[in-house]
Amino acid sequence: MIILKLIRESFLFAYDALRQNKLRTMLSLLGVTIGIFTIIAVSSAVDTLRNNLQKSVNKLGSNSIYIQKWPWVGDDNFPWWKYMQRPVPKLRDFDQLTRRSQTAKALSYEIGIDNRTVKYGSNTVDGAQIDAVSHDHDKTWNFDFQDGRYFTEIESRTGAPVTIIGADIASNLFPAGDAIGKQIKIMGRKLTVIGVFTKEGKDMLGITSDNQILLPLNFAKNVIDVENEKYNPQIVVRGQDNLTDVEVESEVQGLMRSIHSIRPGAEDDFSLNKSTILTNQLDQVFGVLNKVGFVIGIFSVLVGGFGIANIMFVSVKERTNIIGIQKSLGAKNYFIMLQFLIEAVTLCLLGGFIGLFLVYLCTFAVKAAADIQVVLNADNIIYGIGISVVIGMFSGILPAWFAAKLDPVEAIRTN
Repeated sequence: MIILKLIRESFLFAYDALRQNKLRTMLSLLGVTIGIFTIIAVSSAVDTLRNNLQKSVNKLGSNSIYIQKWPWVGDDNFPWWKYMQRPVPKLRDFDQLTRRSQTAKALSYEIGIDNRTVKYGSNTVDGAQIDAVSHDHDKTWNFDFQDGRYFTEIESRTGAPVTIIGADIASNLFPAGDAIGKQIKIMGRKLTVIGVFTKEGKDMLGITSDNQILLPLNFAKNVIDVENEKYNPQIVVRGQDNLTDVEVESEVQGLMRSIHSIRPGAEDDFSLNKSTILTNQLDQVFGVLNKVGFVIGIFSVLVGGFGIANIMFVSVKERTNIIGIQKSLGAKNYFIMLQFLIEAVTLCLLGGFIGLFLVYLCTFAVKAAADIQVVLNADNIIYGIGISVVIGMFSGILPAWFAAKLDPVEAIRTN
């Protein structure tokens, strides 16, 4: 009961300080508000960016290995001339891996044909992304259908003139929504639409199926050279669910070296890319952003903390007589100290909650302006409020100690 009474009185003293010295208190709280706002806003912005980018990375598959000519990331001394000499993945590589791999759940050979024109009657779509894939593409990538279905094994094996189109392609070519069964013209050939992907929207990495047209690889082989480097051939290996990406990568590397007859000690002539490469790079970037935001925010909070300390010294001066009376009636030093510490923490918490409320308002503004769902999780809120409490304790400790050490007789005589 004594502690609760002490807390109640401290809150009342904090309220009186705010009410009696509105301008002085608000100016002092401004630093804490800006600091907490900056810290929580930066953390939320980083979490939002991380969340959206992670969704993009997840599309690549956490247990998928991409066999490609070029690595996804490089440093300042990137040896591009060495990678230029590498061969692109061949159909022979794909066939050998399919036959010999023990860790793969599924493999697919894929090529990309950019910026093609698609026609249906008088309707035309420019800049379509055409991808030709082997049959197990649906097992190495995750996607949903708005209408229709995926290729059958017979359609893939025989190279049937069938296709699956993205939602944007479908809406532009078939405004009435009757795409299934219609024939569209691609690269001078007519193909029957058997499926339409669900509308996704473009993600942070630009990965989307909305503008995509999917063809059976064996159909594309009759039209173009699918092993041509300009189509960026790649082999995607989806590992078994009970295996880690490291185990899958190790086997794939060994098999590819064997297929390419690479001598022991010689460098690989292929790149094994996976989503964790991007994740690690993103973690480094986000770590820097978080540190920068923390440094900026902590300076603002410290400035606010000095302001709170100033208020507390003024409060001690104004209430010296009251402190003397309390001590003469038997109030212990810790009681006086806690009284001012709680008051300082309360003022900092007030600034922290104002900063948090401003961040909360910003989430609605960002959602309305850019249609981005801002992540404001409990960890960031606790983090910001925790800093407010710490700054409040540091701001109030010296004034509280000064108040607790006052001589009761001298304090009572103070006007």
